[in-house]
This record gives sequence, C-alpha cells and structure tokens, in this order.
Amino acid sequence: MGLELFDTHAHLDDDRLREQLSEVLVRAGAAGVIEIVTIATTAHSSAVCVALAGHHPQLSASVGIHPNHAAEAADADWDKVASLVDRPEVVAIGETGLDRHWDFTPFAVQEDYFARHLDLARRCGKPVVIHCREAEADVLRMLCDDHARHGPIRGVMHSFTGVWATAEACLAMGLHVSFAGMVTYKNAQDLRDVAAKVPLERMLVETDSPYLSPVPLRGKVNEPAHVVHTAACLAGVVGLQPEVFARQTTSNARALFGRK
Repeated sequence: MGLELFDTHAHLDDDRLREQLSEVLVRAGAAGVIEIVTIATTAHSSAVCVALAGHHPQLSASVGIHPNHAAEAADADWDKVASLVDRPEVVAIGETGLDRHWDFTPFAVQEDYFARHLDLARRCGKPVVIHCREAEADVLRMLCDDHARHGPIRGVMHSFTGVWATAEACLAMGLHVSFAGMVTYKNAQDLRDVAAKVPLERMLVETDSPYLSPVPLRGKVNEPAHVVHTAACLAGVVGLQPEVFARQTTSNARALFGRK
C-alpha cells in the first residue's frame, strides 16, 4: 500500500491555487494525498471554501475569520460564518487565534473573535483550527480559561512552531498538534525535537498552502502534494516508515474532522 496522506490545512481559495485547482488536486492525488481541508480566513472565503468542498469529494472545508482579517470584517460577516456551520462540507471552525507578529487587528478584537470561534465550535460540535504567531502566552491564557470552564477542547494547533511547554499544555487540554513545512528547515532542529515528543495519535500534518513550502521546495508556491516532504521528515523524527506515519496521521485527521 502506498502513502495515504491528509493535508489538514490548505488555503485552496487563494488565487495561486484556485485558478489551477484541478491540476493541483491531480498532483495531490498522485503524491498520495487523499483528503484536504480547505481553510477559510474571511466570511467570503468561508463561502468559497464550502463551495469548493461541494464540488470536489476529496475536499472538506472550515469556516471562520482569521485574526488578521477580523478588523476588516463587516457586522454581518460573523452571522454569515455561523450560518454555514451545519453544512455537510464543513468539518472545522476557523482559522482563528491570535497574532502579535502583524498589527492588522487590535488585539482586543482578536481576542473577541477567538472567543467567538471557541464558543461556536463547542456549540456545533466541530473542532477549532487555531493560529498562533508570537502570541503563545495569550493563546494559552484563553485556551486555559475555556478549558477550565468547559472541559477538553477539540481542535488543532495549526502550523505549530512553539516550544514543548506550549505543545504539552495544548495536548493536556485535548488539542492535536499539526506541523507544516517549517519542521523541514535546516534551522528547525528545536521544532523537530518538539515534534519527537508529541504523541503519535495526536499529531497531524499540513501544508498551509500556498505558504511555507517544505525543503526541498522552499521559495516555491506550496500546494497539498508537497505535504509528502513534511510527512517524510516527521516520519524520520519519530522513527517510523513513511507509510506507517501517513496511515496514523490520516487516521488522526479523519477522527478529528469526522471524515471516517
């Protein structure tokens, strides 16, 4: 049996991918990528992702408003996102979270939207996709508060680049940890050391397409087919054959996103 990979995070509504989506999906299939979650960043993006998933059986969708887009969201945009959560194509809420790298959205607004997404995910029974950039302490603060009030959090820390203490805290709250192309970079040994400690049954892989192409494709537009390189790197980190690692992480993703 060949590789069976699940790219848990790709922005297929991005023009760089959507304009050649048929070819992108053919290349993904040829690489062994059997399922992909196309991740939303705005209300409009949410609708597009749902439509894409409706046309391509290997796709499912998230709905949500990215923290860097929350400031530009119109009053009705949140209602538009919430109106889509029961669609059968929708398997996750987000991408949400906190970002101190960019200054596109006042931090209090980011916190408000993060809390909304956490609440919506609990109410609809779907996992939350969490973005964290240079805001680990803040994300943990909000997650710990939510966990203390409501119990385990079903979701994923996407494109994880943090330290082990952060990963350990997220795992203790019930979250999965997903790794993207950065884990393959030459200067990312600390991140590989973190990945080595994550329980295999809680690990996911992703591309974050069209961003963060893995070695040996750095500098090129990323796409789901490239997740094979990230998976191969992680398989080596945890000491498994690529096929075994792929099978486990795909099983993890299907269970989390309800795609069994």
